[in-house]
Amino acid sequence: MKVAIVHDWLTVVGGAEQVLAELLRIFPQAEVFTIVDALPSHQRTWLKGHSVHTSFIQRLPWGKTHYRWYIPWMPIAVEQFDLRDFDLILSSSHAIAKGVLVGPDQLHISYTHSPMRYAWDMQHAYLEEAKLHGLRGLLSRLILHKLRLWDSRTANGVDYFIANSYFIARRIEKVYRRQAEVIYPPVDTEFFYPTAQTREDFYLTASRLVPYKRVDLLIETFRTLPERRLVVVGSGFEEKRLRRRIPANVELLGACSREHLRELMSKARAFLYAAEEDFGIAIVEAQACGCPIIAYGRGGARETVIPHPAPQATGVLYPEQSIASLRQALRYFEQHAQDIDPYACQAHAQRFSRSRFQHAMTAFIQAKLQNWQARL
Repeated sequence: MKVAIVHDWLTVVGGAEQVLAELLRIFPQAEVFTIVDALPSHQRTWLKGHSVHTSFIQRLPWGKTHYRWYIPWMPIAVEQFDLRDFDLILSSSHAIAKGVLVGPDQLHISYTHSPMRYAWDMQHAYLEEAKLHGLRGLLSRLILHKLRLWDSRTANGVDYFIANSYFIARRIEKVYRRQAEVIYPPVDTEFFYPTAQTREDFYLTASRLVPYKRVDLLIETFRTLPERRLVVVGSGFEEKRLRRRIPANVELLGACSREHLRELMSKARAFLYAAEEDFGIAIVEAQACGCPIIAYGRGGARETVIPHPAPQATGVLYPEQSIASLRQALRYFEQHAQDIDPYACQAHAQRFSRSRFQHAMTAFIQAKLQNWQARL
């Protein structure tokens, strides 16, 4: 059986790439198709030499570095992949990948990290954060309108949807009117484990530095709490802006190695998160290191964190993306930190292990393949 895996773009190693890595372990003979491949050599060892096919956007001016400029052209780009010779198509999609063209005798299963957020329910937030007003704003809304039409139509080419959380399954149902199986993404709980015996007096966050992650909210909150210390791990196009106004009690480390991140998660008083996340792999990685969580109580965090005062609590959830709400959550956590057992955090993280993902994905795909072949 010939297998094609279609991935949106290969530019950083994040949660979607961890899913791709596990799919390649399940199907080592698969070929990979992606809009743009800009991974440097030292970050692509996990691809293990797999053939990667890219679109025409790869060859356009600044296509590898400013690929988001070409989002209006990406639907055309993904439709140019010739997948006629493949029996099984797996798309790993948070934007474009699920829109590949497939035939009636091919099985297409889409692992959906999210329908494209900026085109659907988060459009207004993205336009506001990007400060797109006036003529630029009008043009952006027109492009997003066209993307919504294309995105909705191409859902018909998917035979089965898999969502990375129940939150995303509800979004899939709202946008595409389709049911989705929920299989949580893989977290490397073998690598992430406690490396320190005692917690130190600092808070930690780790994410890409892009607007919707709301790292700015964490920094501004700690500006009002000079007696507390925050360490920020991550890089992105927001990094320069954040550094310009960073207070003395916040340390912005930039990108760091997985080993360093594991050490920080093992030592931090708690791991903070302010985004409405689809799933939030970093939240689970921190729990695997025995670190309690303080997270915004929307999206995937409601499925990955057991909020205090529930039995075997692993953290605290706060209701609003505001300084006041986060300050209150910090005070509440500090009053009840002794109730959150690091071993409970570790045990809870095992629910999202790589082995569990591989087992669930293999069983799901095998069952759907058998049904598909019987129909043929």
